[in-house]
Amino acid sequence: MTTHTEAAPASAVEEFLNRPPTIAQRVQHILHKQPALSPAIVLVLSCVIFSLLTSKFYTLTNISFILQQVAVVGALAVGQTLIILTAGVDLSIGAVVVLSSVVMAKLALNSGVPGLIALLIGAVIAIACQFLNGVLVTRVRLPPFIVTLGTLSIFTAITLIYAKGNTFTLNSSFLLWTQDTVSFGNLQITAGVFLMLALYVVYGFALRYTAWGRHVYAVGGDAEAARLAGIQTNRVLLSVYLAAGIAIAVGAWILVGRVGGGDPNSVGNANLQSITAVVIGGTSLFGGRGVVLGSLIGALIVQVFVNGLALLPNVDQNYQVFAVGVLVIAAVSVDQWIRSVKA
Repeated sequence: MTTHTEAAPASAVEEFLNRPPTIAQRVQHILHKQPALSPAIVLVLSCVIFSLLTSKFYTLTNISFILQQVAVVGALAVGQTLIILTAGVDLSIGAVVVLSSVVMAKLALNSGVPGLIALLIGAVIAIACQFLNGVLVTRVRLPPFIVTLGTLSIFTAITLIYAKGNTFTLNSSFLLWTQDTVSFGNLQITAGVFLMLALYVVYGFALRYTAWGRHVYAVGGDAEAARLAGIQTNRVLLSVYLAAGIAIAVGAWILVGRVGGGDPNSVGNANLQSITAVVIGGTSLFGGRGVVLGSLIGALIVQVFVNGLALLPNVDQNYQVFAVGVLVIAAVSVDQWIRSVKA
């Protein structure tokens, strides 16, 4: 007598694991692999909406203005991205760029120092400030938030003491090269914008195609695991702050061209603007995920909202601040959702 046995049905767990991913899960995986994709979508939608609301938005003159306004914050966002990728944050970045720019301008104006030499001295100042931040984080082992909160006050005070409340207006100097414009019809792009874009190319390449870049992501993702894998985490962290210092120095040069010299009261909110650009650009505040291109897109999103709302008639300009706050909360919420992706 032949006995037929039926195959046992799959368990509920196996059925759950074998289910095809939902549309939301597929989107989640895509955004996890492409951190710059979600801010790029927001940027495109924002441009489309504001172009429909006001005909002034897509004029070449207005586009030129947006690009010029984003240059300084865009440069600072490069350095901020590096630090946030390692699960840190730099609250002093705006104070450092102002100090560096004031040093450059004052040396060139009052001391007769050649523009190139003044630029190099200002760059050394920016790198030295970031070196101090890096040492306090890696050697003294203080949290980046506390370190940079303290140095924010220190660097701001040094700037005010050094400037003695004065601004330094340059008439002609190598330092003002970043305000020179290249015209494409009515579209005028300053040299500072091209310099900012060059930063993104260089740092984007370094993060994606070098061992140093892979180490930065590893330290940001899990510093202890990176250390056990043989990565010298303190050295990587210190190099990140030094690399950020170089980006800040470039931002200071762009700032000198933008204000026509050195102003100790310029870009007072650059700290928050750079963090906002990085967060909206898809870089995780928890470290280990993000790209510098996303930070550029994030900086553009903020400027598009500020500019677009300013062009709308009968709109209270306080909504600019409101919109930026909503964008930050939305970006962090999306980041939390993306980070929960299952392999």
